[in-house]
Amino acid sequence: MECAAKGSPRRCSGPANRRCGGCGAVFYCSVSHQTSHWRVHKEECGRLKQQMCRVVLLNDFPFTFSREATYQVETRCSFLDKQGIHCVGFWICECSCGASITSSDHLRYDKGWNLSSKLCPCKGPLSMLTKKLSSWNEYYEWRGIPLDSPVALLLHWLIPETTDELCIHYLGPEREVYQLAVFGELHALLPGVRVHIDFVGPAIPHDRDGETITLCSYAHCIESNCSCKSVKGEFNSHTASDKSSSITINLHSGLYHNRYSDLTKEFIPDLIIAPNAGIAAYKSWLPTIELIREIEIPTIFSDYCEEACHLAANCISSVTGSPPTIPVQLNPFRQPLAVEDTALILPCYSNCFLFGI
Repeated sequence: MECAAKGSPRRCSGPANRRCGGCGAVFYCSVSHQTSHWRVHKEECGRLKQQMCRVVLLNDFPFTFSREATYQVETRCSFLDKQGIHCVGFWICECSCGASITSSDHLRYDKGWNLSSKLCPCKGPLSMLTKKLSSWNEYYEWRGIPLDSPVALLLHWLIPETTDELCIHYLGPEREVYQLAVFGELHALLPGVRVHIDFVGPAIPHDRDGETITLCSYAHCIESNCSCKSVKGEFNSHTASDKSSSITINLHSGLYHNRYSDLTKEFIPDLIIAPNAGIAAYKSWLPTIELIREIEIPTIFSDYCEEACHLAANCISSVTGSPPTIPVQLNPFRQPLAVEDTALILPCYSNCFLFGI
């Protein structure tokens, strides 16, 4: 944990082990740093205290591994290792030791879930979806997955909508670019719907810019005799769009406001999604928000914690002149594994809170 006053003229005197008695969300290395930082922290202390009161709610998941993944998590690597999925297949980007994977070859992962067929959704659902899902418990029950399965760690990237055809602009993808097989689950969530997703962001390798990837099936399990292997292939990578495909993903390198004109030559988006956006952390978001205001396309953002969303809402208000039209709210399908090494002691989860304009 870093001292909240780090970067001030006076250097830190030691480890940050002095906790703010008001909010309990920030730490300091000394009394002097805590005192000098108060003029900054007093504006946020009460707000952070309210957020800390929701710790139990944020850590509430139905999984058998919930306490181990929230309150008791040591490292993401150790947790994934206990699940038997550390650094294999498309799980490799879920830990710090695999975060540096940059080879474009990993865009073509075909190893699937690396789980048994009982633990993963490698085939279609047994029944049609008849109601809007509102919790991980309902999702697992519908897909026939036991609550000790870790697949929710990756399925949190999916935000389904219901329509005959859906075009999504997906902004700022990072590790999900190397976990494309997960989006095959949209076959179950949106049966019969033609889904076109444009991944746009600086993390897209330049040599893959403009490539289209067709998702032909669900991500596979590890069982060689499972029926999920009867579908030929998992990816079909090509450079021309395949309009007959039900799910296609286009890769675009660069910032959204610079690429928008190219993206809309063929499809106008029905929805814009920006997972774990970090709007307050990157100035490059300002022209993108200005563009979104002009085109008036419904846009959903997410972030790791409530405070990040609060800061993002302030940025949006400064650009648009009004607060987000979709207020900050807890995402029931957030990733059920705590984020490590956060600046605040606040509980943080990937896609933890949603808001939108």
